[in-house]
Amino acid sequence: MGSIPEAPTAASGFRLRGVLRAARARIHVDGLWHHRDFMRLWAGQTVSQLGSTITREALPYTAILALHTTALQMGLLGAASAAPLLLIGLFAGVWVDRLRRRPILIATDVGRALLLLSIPLAYLLGWLRIEQLYVVAALVGILSVFFDVAYTAFLPALVDRNQLVEGNSKLGMSGALAEIAGPPIGGALVQLISGPVTVLLDALSYVFSAFVLLRIRAVEPPPAPPAAQPHVWSELVDGLRAVRGNPLLRAIAVGSAISSFFGWFFGAIYGLYALNELGLSPLVLGLTVACGGIGSLLGAVLVGPTTRRFGLGWATIGALLLHTAGSSLIWLAGGLPSIAVFLMIAAQIIGDLGQTLALINKVSLTQTITPDRILGRVNASMYVLSQGVGTLGLLVGGVLGALIGLRPTVAVALLGSLVGTIWLLCSPLRHLHGMPTPVDDSR
Repeated sequence: MGSIPEAPTAASGFRLRGVLRAARARIHVDGLWHHRDFMRLWAGQTVSQLGSTITREALPYTAILALHTTALQMGLLGAASAAPLLLIGLFAGVWVDRLRRRPILIATDVGRALLLLSIPLAYLLGWLRIEQLYVVAALVGILSVFFDVAYTAFLPALVDRNQLVEGNSKLGMSGALAEIAGPPIGGALVQLISGPVTVLLDALSYVFSAFVLLRIRAVEPPPAPPAAQPHVWSELVDGLRAVRGNPLLRAIAVGSAISSFFGWFFGAIYGLYALNELGLSPLVLGLTVACGGIGSLLGAVLVGPTTRRFGLGWATIGALLLHTAGSSLIWLAGGLPSIAVFLMIAAQIIGDLGQTLALINKVSLTQTITPDRILGRVNASMYVLSQGVGTLGLLVGGVLGALIGLRPTVAVALLGSLVGTIWLLCSPLRHLHGMPTPVDDSR
């Protein structure tokens, strides 16, 4: 006789629930690893960011070694790269919201590839001039602004809102790995095959990124119909108004602006402080900076479990405090020259760990609470408010370093960064445990 099926019992119910919990846990662990479209995006960005980091080293070396540029010309080259954010950052947000984001990403990748290809081509033909580098740096900067704004607006259309922290964490890992590997690879390639030819590798990385973006099958929500789109200036103001009107976005924007303004003091004086005050060699300084990539990688890996353990608000605020604590070791190194190298390495690892963890949470929160129809403008507004103010901090930090000395300027930077964190500590962010419910995006 066949066996008679057992009636459900409490034990079998527990076993069933255990199986379901295990299945849910497996899905959580696997997460985006089996999300084909995201993995394509991630692969493209990993290669592209590595290429961009290499070019960040190769382009100045090209100007110095191939064209024998002056200090003024190097300053102009740096300004050409940085100016597009301040000039067109807010307008980029408007157009990102008017158009589908994936075509913008593909077009900017192709455009950057063609622009960078012109450098090795001109070099091989003997036509390379500093004016060409100015133009290429400016145009690549413009396209990069559009890409960066569209990129953060595209991710919520690609993955579920509850996967944004994981997605941004994985993308942050790509940036950290690029920071670790890019500078030494770039320096080695410049020495082996010259700067202009090294730039060719970055051009190819953009081609690869465009290729994988073409293979993404996710369907984006359509942009607003052309007849419903107001004047560009009105749309631009809408992005700033949305940041001002949301208590969480406003807190993040102001806190980031304060921290960036004082944090970029380090960008102005870090090299001088390390070489002149601490006596580090250029080789040791380069290795020290590369250690920051290790910290960023750790921050990207730890952001998920840390946020689940302490809550979104306290994990973000605690990470910013950790960043300030790490940066304080830079000031301390000036008083302890015998262990200055170890303190500078620790500062890079600890500071970048905290900064990356906080940044991933802030970006994920912005993507979650912002309606898709204005996400491009909000991203652009946040980007300009933080990075644009940071550029001013770069100038002020340099002037302050000349007036009061390098180590006192480091102390001012630390105190200012702490003010930015205290601002967030006094904001609604500290009460936030998990991600808020996504906003209603009805038009």
